[in-house]
Amino acid sequence: MAYRFVHAADIHLDSPLKSLALRDPALAELIGNATRRALVAIVDLCLDEGVDALMLGGDLYDGDQTSMKTARFLAGQLRRLDEAGIRTFVIRGNHDALSRITRELTFPDSVKVFGGRAEAVAAGGAGAGFDVVVHGLSFREPHAAESLLPKYRAPTADAVNIGLMHTSLGGHDGHDRYAPCTVAELQAAGFHYWALGHIHRRDVAQARGPGGPAVVMPGMPQGRDINEAGAKTVALVTVGDDRGVTVEHRRTSVAQFERVAVDLDGVADWGGVARAIDAALGVARDAAPSEHLVARLKVTGTTPLAWRLRREIDLLKAEADERAAALGATSIEKIEVASLVPGPAPGAPGDPLHELRRLIDEDVLRSNGFRTEIEAVAEELRAALPPECRGILGTDPAGFAAALAAVVAEGTEDVLARLGTPPDAGDR
Repeated sequence: MAYRFVHAADIHLDSPLKSLALRDPALAELIGNATRRALVAIVDLCLDEGVDALMLGGDLYDGDQTSMKTARFLAGQLRRLDEAGIRTFVIRGNHDALSRITRELTFPDSVKVFGGRAEAVAAGGAGAGFDVVVHGLSFREPHAAESLLPKYRAPTADAVNIGLMHTSLGGHDGHDRYAPCTVAELQAAGFHYWALGHIHRRDVAQARGPGGPAVVMPGMPQGRDINEAGAKTVALVTVGDDRGVTVEHRRTSVAQFERVAVDLDGVADWGGVARAIDAALGVARDAAPSEHLVARLKVTGTTPLAWRLRREIDLLKAEADERAAALGATSIEKIEVASLVPGPAPGAPGDPLHELRRLIDEDVLRSNGFRTEIEAVAEELRAALPPECRGILGTDPAGFAAALAAVVAEGTEDVLARLGTPPDAGDR
């Protein structure tokens, strides 16, 4: 016999997705519903595999949510596990600490929600020939600047010890620093398995190879934007008769984001553009195991249509949307144009726009007045954005400067594209 459980984290039920909703409300609704469907997939996996427990490593919710519809949905899913005799162990992460639902909702008796004081709870396992103890500690507040590890209870002797923790570990790009600690510290704590949450990418550190103590970040079960690209999974964990730990990964994402490159090198007519998009999307759709593909297209290559693509980005998007609809279960989140015109690059000697390019590069972009003005405009824009969208302009001074430089470079290319050829140039 063995003790088996599913480990998931960072579901972010009903995430508001405001940045995506600004561009495409229908797509935002699809992804918002996908977070719920991912939870259903997790529960289905537990039932299909006949596991002993579900471990949830925090951020079940996305913040200060008050929807009782969400509460009823969650309770209904956990009731399915309860009726099957499967226990659920939950810790609150930094997002859950803001949610009234997490604190007020009444769960079935089989659900253990750990509080702000560390506990060690007997989880059965006698049928496997050993006792299992689950340790957990929830966030009381949205921030935890210090490591939580010293607050955990010592491992129970002669039992398999599983620890639930929400932590940024040593830090990770795109994630705030919460309850920092190291993998080495966790491995030295004497636990058989650490069920972590917070970082949205899957990561497994297993001491002494397969079967040894494991520190696992399962990633999120459903991506919400292009920075959470790829198929998403949860961990299916087996503790064998010898107490060795085996970790498998099972896909749960309903929709997956992917960056898709469209090479237009040498393409000289709009029909060729459509065919190239169709081919690139087809390859990406076939490679995506999730039910729905959400693609961000990046158009590259040298083509005489390069400037037209920039001028008529809306027409290009409509063309891509049509191709995606024909494929089925495919959406276009955004299109980026990085293609170049053949021959002398705009701004090279002999090009009609050489002087304008030189003025922009050498006079405008290097002037203190321009930098001051664009920073002021960007700060005003950032202040007007929803809090969760403000990171698009960087999260520190270096990121802010890089974001502005990218915007300026893109704007420069768009201006040159609109001035470089007459609106009716190129194949229609």
